[in-house]
Amino acid sequence: SPGAYLMEPKDATKQVFTANLMPSRGSWLELEIDKKGVVYARIDRKRKLPITTLLRALPEEDPSTGFKLDTSTNEAILKLFDNSIFIVNTLEKDPSTREEEALIEVFKKQRPGEPPTLDNARNLLKALFFDPKRYDLTKVGRYKLNQRLGVNVPDDTRVLTTEDILALVKKLVELPHALGVDEESKDFAADSIVLSRDPIRSELDEYEHFGNRRLRTVGELIQEAFRVGLYRMERVVRERMTTEDVDTITPQTIINIRPVVAALKEFFGSSQLSQFMDQTNSLSGLTHRRRLSALGAGGLTRERAPIEVRDVHPTHYGRMCPIETPEGPNIGLMGSLASMATVSEFGFIQTPYRKVIGGKVTDEIIYLDAAEEAQFTIAQASAIVDEKTGRFVDKHVLCRSKEGEAVTADPKDIQFMDVAPAQIVSVATALIPFLEHNDANRALMGANMQKQAVPLMITQAPIVGTGLEYRAAVDTGDVVLSQAAGTVVDVDAGHITVETKDGKDEYPLTKFMRSNQGTLIHHKPIVELGERVTGEQVLADGSSTDNGELALGANLLVAFMPFEGYNFEDAIVISERLVKEDVLSSIHIHEYEIDARSTKLGDEEITRDIPNRSEESLKDLDDRGVVRIGAEVSSGDLLVGKVTPKGETELTAEEKLIRAIFKEKAREVRDTSLKVPHGEGGKVIDVKTFSRESGDDLSPGVNELVRVYVAKKRKIAEGDKLAGRHGNKGVIAKIVPEEDMPFLEDGRPVDVVLNPLGVPSRMNIGQILETHLGWAAAHGVFADKDAGPNGFSRKPIAADNPHSVATPAFDGATEEDVDEALVEWVNRNPDSPIKFLVDPKRPVGRKTSGKVRLF
Repeated sequence: SPGAYLMEPKDATKQVFTANLMPSRGSWLELEIDKKGVVYARIDRKRKLPITTLLRALPEEDPSTGFKLDTSTNEAILKLFDNSIFIVNTLEKDPSTREEEALIEVFKKQRPGEPPTLDNARNLLKALFFDPKRYDLTKVGRYKLNQRLGVNVPDDTRVLTTEDILALVKKLVELPHALGVDEESKDFAADSIVLSRDPIRSELDEYEHFGNRRLRTVGELIQEAFRVGLYRMERVVRERMTTEDVDTITPQTIINIRPVVAALKEFFGSSQLSQFMDQTNSLSGLTHRRRLSALGAGGLTRERAPIEVRDVHPTHYGRMCPIETPEGPNIGLMGSLASMATVSEFGFIQTPYRKVIGGKVTDEIIYLDAAEEAQFTIAQASAIVDEKTGRFVDKHVLCRSKEGEAVTADPKDIQFMDVAPAQIVSVATALIPFLEHNDANRALMGANMQKQAVPLMITQAPIVGTGLEYRAAVDTGDVVLSQAAGTVVDVDAGHITVETKDGKDEYPLTKFMRSNQGTLIHHKPIVELGERVTGEQVLADGSSTDNGELALGANLLVAFMPFEGYNFEDAIVISERLVKEDVLSSIHIHEYEIDARSTKLGDEEITRDIPNRSEESLKDLDDRGVVRIGAEVSSGDLLVGKVTPKGETELTAEEKLIRAIFKEKAREVRDTSLKVPHGEGGKVIDVKTFSRESGDDLSPGVNELVRVYVAKKRKIAEGDKLAGRHGNKGVIAKIVPEEDMPFLEDGRPVDVVLNPLGVPSRMNIGQILETHLGWAAAHGVFADKDAGPNGFSRKPIAADNPHSVATPAFDGATEEDVDEALVEWVNRNPDSPIKFLVDPKRPVGRKTSGKVRLF
């Protein structure tokens, strides 16, 4: 954010403290106290000059606020800073004694090599800090500057004032005094290094703090591009006004809007932040729209980004997700907006809190940014509150203090309370059940891999969810919502009609549309004829939702056990049932495009009349030479017939006669038809044709354009990647017939066999807890209740072992109990390394860092 920052120096052996004054647009002013105790200023990273030189060069009366500054004598300058030793030292180094000398000195430093004159120097200083066209703090910059420096400059003053510069220098020279640096010191930098920073911790700023970092939303970025375009247009207008004849001049002759259009096209076409939307599934689209980036124009570059910027900062709490970020070179530079965060008018990210008055939690929600939050003591969402009285049950509540530390506080000293535990993480992370039992690295993978899930033909909402699935599905915009309450009077695959008190509402449904990534966008009605619907009710599911809940995968029966080595090193074994019953099958749509252009040898032509092609190969083409909708095509089949003129040699008399008789037919042409690429195929679901004759807007030289959409059903196969929500990913190594899969006591074969060694070292225990809860849910323990401390009956799941859901598994090939066979094998081979697997006294200790040792 633009504003003033007082900071620790980059090189603590050469400087004591530094200060920066950063505008949104314009020259940077950097101040520093060096080890000799002299205060220097740098403008735009040029050569440094004593701060007293700059103060002397400033106008006596500020042009925008009228603030008067007396720097005529050394005594007057010292009086401004209470005779600070640092200003005394600076005056000794100052080569100037009057305003004129100071102006020339500033000009020499900024424009070395140019002849210095007083007028040039005055104009330069004005252009650097006081010209609204060249210098802009913006509204937020002025707000932050007033707040940080304690000045009271009007909000509409968006240039720098002499009062701002004076206040910043005062703050800077007070810091060493507050730190306790000896004023008689010979090396101020060396003396300040050894002193504790605690007394001045609150006075120092850090760029990573979310009170200092702000979001530049898309509107602001477009505004910036538009402003650049307008400045370019202004230059053209000025030039034309000087050259055009005054009598014949009109607005049309002098104004050319092309620079503005070009600037906007450049932004949308080539800006790093203008991206092709990720539409793999509903969640990936939602997450992409909530993406936060530190890269792009005016931001960092991934090569030079310091490690501190990538780190999680305490002020990310409730604002940016600490889990969801890419794994590659962009780690920490790209983030995701937290699930309940919002953006303030100044661009700072705010998070909601419940207000606490006199130890009583109210339902009033207040949004605070990181700077505002620092003044309060805040309880966490899991603090127990009495439902009747609204008061905290515990006498001492765990909170975040004003200093940012975790403390236990008396309820009457608490001002706010978190809204929900999920507010600290992003939507994708909040969809992971038992997130708190997973290692952060694996949770990161789980959050990212949910965005890569392909929408399945048969969608299933998760049995074990987090409660956010419905809200996430609605917010993606991929489901159809009713606008008002009413009755469904007509429903079919293509549309839904709801009769409301104000008339009939029509809801068209999208069918078999291609997403940017080639996955399916498709609506399925979930209401019936005559059904009463409420406002905002889900009428139709999207391609990755089930009954209005986000459904990115399938609920499968999983066994954690070795399987003949086929699930070694994260490989996965699955049952053939998943292939046969299309449990994990998906539909993909490919787009194929061909155009007919004008060439030097003549026009290309889209036609059915293609040389050297059998009638069999043309059977699915219509009279225009375009494939019919509904045709089944495989690799090498024709989609669109096209011929291109060949380069012609000198014609013989006979050829000229044939040409005259048969007109153009006998022309030499080449077959350049559009064919289905190798390995692809499917069913043609749509064909779009565009032509210059019909008035379609085509690229120069293109006469006709045809797009063909081919849908293909893909079944799960060996080599495909499967992943859970806990970062447990693997590749399918073998698809096993159902009868050979391990089965349970009741004879049910499992769907997936995972390697148990994939759990302990990865420390993502959430997957084990998910299987426990899924097992309980599948056995009807919850009976339509939520899983919670009071949400289920405490009846044991297994009568003989009430504290475990471990179940006997039987080998599908031999029908032997797997566990018993293993114990028997270990007893027969006493030196077996597998002994640790069945030994109940597993070693846990310092040597293994508390992790379970397996071998």
